[in-house]
Amino acid sequence: MSNSRIKKLKELHRRESNRKFADRIKTILLLDKGWNYTRISEILLLDDQTIKNYENKYLEGGLDRLLTFDYKGGTTKLTGEQEKELKDHIKKSYYNDSKRLIDYVKEKYGVVFSESGIVDLLHRLNFVYKLTKVIPSNPDPNEQLKHLKKYERLKNFKHEDSVIMFMDGAHPEFNSKPTYCRIEKGKDKEVKANTGRKRINLNGAVNIESLDLVIHEDSCVNADSTIELLKKIEVLYLLAPAIYIIADNAGYYRSKKVQEYLKNSRVKIVFLPPYCPNLNLIERLWKFFRKKILYDCCCRTFDEFRKNNYGFFQRY
Repeated sequence: MSNSRIKKLKELHRRESNRKFADRIKTILLLDKGWNYTRISEILLLDDQTIKNYENKYLEGGLDRLLTFDYKGGTTKLTGEQEKELKDHIKKSYYNDSKRLIDYVKEKYGVVFSESGIVDLLHRLNFVYKLTKVIPSNPDPNEQLKHLKKYERLKNFKHEDSVIMFMDGAHPEFNSKPTYCRIEKGKDKEVKANTGRKRINLNGAVNIESLDLVIHEDSCVNADSTIELLKKIEVLYLLAPAIYIIADNAGYYRSKKVQEYLKNSRVKIVFLPPYCPNLNLIERLWKFFRKKILYDCCCRTFDEFRKNNYGFFQRY
């Protein structure tokens, strides 16, 4: 697209009071920058098909076609009761394609909606287009409660010089991650992508009372790297009669090699119930760590990225 056409579109966007037309103009400008449908839909809270429709309108008839309403609505409207029922249905379902929802409404209520019409209905019902959130799979609340009681007993009755730590691995990858942030209206903020799939493999344990943190880096997190981490922890707490480490059920933590090492160690591993990362408090540290390293830092080389990783632990 020529610079003059881009300038004209930006001027139209600044003057446009209709939000839908403004979104159509932004769509064309972002497509011209090389953005794909998914990325644009996440920013504008529209579905991929709507983005594609806007592009087709512009290619077919330019600005005149793009900035003309052609929505005729459904053949009939849903009643208030039907809308409430539909809203409850959508809450319990996963619709990532407006066409599937159009088919459902047509079959269920005998009402035909266009794609833009169903999007308008979704907006009115207070639905937006956003990423789903992953949560632990099938956690057992009873097992979680048992663990919490066990943890409280451990804290209350352990020797006063014994310590409790939380252990887990982290694998920061040397690649930029797009995220939401404050950007001047009408502008873009670009993050340079790194090439390759290099990553740093860390195994760590934190004492949430003293905030002592022990980190071990290796080519991968396995039984050998776990034993090296345990040795570092034992050196740090030379006078502790017992070191209790709460960890998940990763295979390397339960491996025969690690269990053999523990027979002559002051370390005792307390395993979490399955699917309960929320009970491993080091996860909160890793979350903060990832945010600072992966989102706040843009490194040109892997060595620089690695230094930033270790710089985090020195700063915090």
